[in-house]
Amino acid sequence: MSTAPEVYLKLMKLINHFNNFLKDTVDLNKTRIDTLESSVESIKEIIKTSDWEPRVWRFVDQGSWAHQTIIKPVEEHEFDADLLVVVAKVEDWRPKDYINSLYDIFSENGNYKSKVRRWSHCVTITYAGQRKIDIAPCVKNRIEEPSMEVCNRSADMFETTAPEEYTAWIKRQNGYSKNNSFRKVTRIVKYMRDITGKFVCPSVVLTTILADRIFWYDEDLATFSDVPTALQTIFARLDDWLQQHHTKPKICNPTYQAENFSDLLTDIQYSNLRSAVNDLRKKIDDAYAEPDREQSISKWKKVLGDKFAQGANVLAKAELTEDTSSFDALIREDAHHDNKVVDLIKSAGAWLWTPDLDSPSHMVEPVWKRADFVSDKIKVLAKWSEQQHSPTSRIIADFEALPPKGGVRFDVRQHDGSEIPSGFFVRWRITNTGMIAMALGKGRGRVYSPSNGHQRWEPLAYRGVHLAEAFVVQHSTNEIVAQSAPFHVVIQ
Repeated sequence: MSTAPEVYLKLMKLINHFNNFLKDTVDLNKTRIDTLESSVESIKEIIKTSDWEPRVWRFVDQGSWAHQTIIKPVEEHEFDADLLVVVAKVEDWRPKDYINSLYDIFSENGNYKSKVRRWSHCVTITYAGQRKIDIAPCVKNRIEEPSMEVCNRSADMFETTAPEEYTAWIKRQNGYSKNNSFRKVTRIVKYMRDITGKFVCPSVVLTTILADRIFWYDEDLATFSDVPTALQTIFARLDDWLQQHHTKPKICNPTYQAENFSDLLTDIQYSNLRSAVNDLRKKIDDAYAEPDREQSISKWKKVLGDKFAQGANVLAKAELTEDTSSFDALIREDAHHDNKVVDLIKSAGAWLWTPDLDSPSHMVEPVWKRADFVSDKIKVLAKWSEQQHSPTSRIIADFEALPPKGGVRFDVRQHDGSEIPSGFFVRWRITNTGMIAMALGKGRGRVYSPSNGHQRWEPLAYRGVHLAEAFVVQHSTNEIVAQSAPFHVVIQ
């Protein structure tokens, strides 16, 4: 029997592209893992050699680090790890005492004083915006044996948990999936969550509902034979389960049923998750089933972003009416105003849009002087709605194609998600492109005040790729201190 069909299927699945995508883009690289582990060892040594009153039984890795589902942070944010310190009870101590006394150990240490903060359940050490380590005291056998309780400082309550049993369950589910498939898929789904911004879901909730979609009998099936097949399989099962639950269901810790992870998810967040997964499932099924290699890459880029299959030639012949050299000539001449650009970006991906296209000739510079250093650590957020004052809206992604109706409300945040502080004001540069907008004299490119607070509402009308940029100006100096990258709205 010929092996040619098997090779062909393997090529269409883009297995090598998925493996490279995990290695180069999604997975936390070994250098960072080594640095993290070194920092954890230092923290353990500080605790063990301190005069902290509780007797330390052991340390337990927890969360995505322990589950091997940790990913490289997007936009260079911090990555974090969770460390439990299992201790014996101290007579007459309240839960807050364990957190506060652990905080004191690090706050009184010169090397950690500026890095430490305390929260409801843990003490956090932050290393120069690169990584964070959450250290949570966990009291062993306080009332009965065996038992483990974390400390809620805010409520001053002990909360029963089963972290080691949960990690063992994750390991078992991953084993059923074979080839480490569950862990690989979970990392990819976390990456999709972070780059699309279309849904918010705490990692423990996401990991649990994905792992719960794997069954003991999967070990004998071919549904996890490679990464794209495993992704399609698990995501389809996730969507089926979510569609069965119109309202937020219980999501219990499988190893401690009294712990309900769905408490970490609001009703609105659950609704957004349900909707986003359903939409992404359709795109995943479409990309997976696409028989043409180049078109399949294009479709996967719409799911996973432009870093998937970097360097691959995705200009499929069926999608292009000109060869590459003709397209290059179009870019050099005036791609902003050619309607073919919209079709090319929709079919082949946003990677076709080069940085020089972010500065069309009719764009106007702001009147404010630029500070000696202008930060780029701000980002534009965008939501589409049918009307300006509509009570419902949905988050849209950069380069997402939209119909010429309704409008987009732009907002700006610091890269960590926090709002622009007082003492600064925001201005927006809105630039239209496309043949119709330019013919009607609607190219704009000027700077505008916000419509409400820091937000700017823009109705959608003209076909083309349009740009929205935020400038942050300091009141006291009247200088631009921060400028966002352009946010691209593609109107079909």
